Amino acid sequence: MILGEDSDLDDNDESNQDELNNNNNNNNNTLQVGYKRQVTFHSSKQPNSNETVSTLSRSISSPGKLHRRRLRTTSRSLNERVKVRGRNTIYTAGRPAWYDATGEIKEAFVIGICGGSASGKTTVAQNVVEKLNIPWVTLLSMDSFYKVLTDEQHEQAKLNNYNFDHPDAIDFDLVIETLRNLKMGKQVEIPLYNFTTHSRESYKKILYGANVVIFDGIMAFLSKDIRDILDMKVFVDTDADIRLARRLERDIAERGRDIEGVIQQYTRYVKPSYDHYIAPTMTFADLIVPRGGENRIAIDLIVRHVNRELQKRGVKLRNELVHRFDFMCSLSMPDTFYLVEQTAQIKYLHTIIRNKDTDRDEFIFYSKRLMRILIEYALSLLPFEDVIVETPQKLLYEGKKHVYTEICGVSIVRAGECLEPALIEVHKDAKIGKILIQTNQLTGEPELHFLRLPRDIANAYVLILDATIATGAAALMAIRVLLDHNVSEDKIALLSLLVSKQGVQTVAYAFPKVKIVTTACDTQLDQNTGFICPGLGNFGDRYFGTDLIGYSSDTDDVMTPIHGNFNFQPSTPDSPFSGQETLLNNYD
Repeated sequence: MILGEDSDLDDNDESNQDELNNNNNNNNNTLQVGYKRQVTFHSSKQPNSNETVSTLSRSISSPGKLHRRRLRTTSRSLNERVKVRGRNTIYTAGRPAWYDATGEIKEAFVIGICGGSASGKTTVAQNVVEKLNIPWVTLLSMDSFYKVLTDEQHEQAKLNNYNFDHPDAIDFDLVIETLRNLKMGKQVEIPLYNFTTHSRESYKKILYGANVVIFDGIMAFLSKDIRDILDMKVFVDTDADIRLARRLERDIAERGRDIEGVIQQYTRYVKPSYDHYIAPTMTFADLIVPRGGENRIAIDLIVRHVNRELQKRGVKLRNELVHRFDFMCSLSMPDTFYLVEQTAQIKYLHTIIRNKDTDRDEFIFYSKRLMRILIEYALSLLPFEDVIVETPQKLLYEGKKHVYTEICGVSIVRAGECLEPALIEVHKDAKIGKILIQTNQLTGEPELHFLRLPRDIANAYVLILDATIATGAAALMAIRVLLDHNVSEDKIALLSLLVSKQGVQTVAYAFPKVKIVTTACDTQLDQNTGFICPGLGNFGDRYFGTDLIGYSSDTDDVMTPIHGNFNFQPSTPDSPFSGQETLLNNYD
């Protein structure tokens, strides 16, 4: 069970560390005595006596070095979705796409659990989560939405004279707004209520990312607006004596109440409220669960129904993208597509990084040059406004400044992280966020595994950083995440060194206001391998030195059975191997 992502990032330590590591790698070259960069050109054709040699190769007049390639290998069971280490629960499954190829949201499945105080609603919810065995589930309790008390009401609460079991004690407007946002996949802030002090805490919990939302509360069915949001309504029916015994134990042990106060509150407020407000809502329930969490048969029925609904709402995003291939190729390039001017210098840099014989040091060096050009060009596309400054000569200069003072770069791990240092060098105050997207080994669909975004990202202009864009599946998911965090579509730009025409069309078709900025665009995309053609291979593997065995993918899981185990290397949904029929069977 994942309760949500606390997307709080206050500094750029991660990006600074990446920059430091890259600088350290390059420093090894500067220590070589007599180091000199030299580029020679040779022909790719067979030379003869009348032709000049011209195939691009590199020669460096420095002492010879042996470069050991770093290869990432590991193994895991494909059936293990949850691992327990000590007291920590670790989920190995990501969140599948919650939107279609047009970017439209597929609503989360919302379960409402109602019942009297201490009837076992939370236990039922937890048992459902355990049986579902999926990580992207959000538990939301109505207990978090008690209204802020006045000073007079605080004094009444201390004397057990305030009725917390009356509808007026609940902030129903906030409950409805929160449930609607969760159903639509939006990020929400949840207040935390302290039952000892009868007040809300100064901080809030951020929840994001759920295919299933379980909402429990004593008055979960009281409001028609809430009932309309719920896809399934469960009422937990427990004997009154058992509920009283549980309430006594809970309030005395957990909330510091005395037995007289608990009984007084129960007889004055809790029982009358149950009879008048809660019990009548049992008629709205789709399923009534006697004995609460002990009723295993009822729990199984709920789980089976939820699984059926999730299968109906499932999205086959990559298959949709493949089926749209011909349609996308027929479209003209969108107005939001920006290509760096194709000068001879840009062609020269691309010639070097596309050459399969370019070694890793040179690949990194010239890639960084392109990254810097890309970032500078992207920032020039941002809106500017006029400003007048005074020069040291006491004269006025009419200049420009960015309309958006806050810039945030969000890298798609891992290849996108290569662009972070270039952004920091060009815009030193830029904040950095990260998104990890991987392709499911069995379904071939992109899945969200991790995100770390600044808390105030909605106020910034966001640059999504990725080295290449092939099918556009990872880019679609990254943009959808930002929209769910209340970033305006017209304040998002997608930056990449190389894109395919289909990838551009896919993103622009779903999100027409997002700018797409690149240094090169190839018109062909191999449907069988997922490679951009002619392309540059797998950027992440070449940059990080993990391409010893072919061009394995950057964050996709590429599997090879070895003695009953599976070795895999993580990669993105734009992986060259993500579409192979023998592995993912995506292109039937």
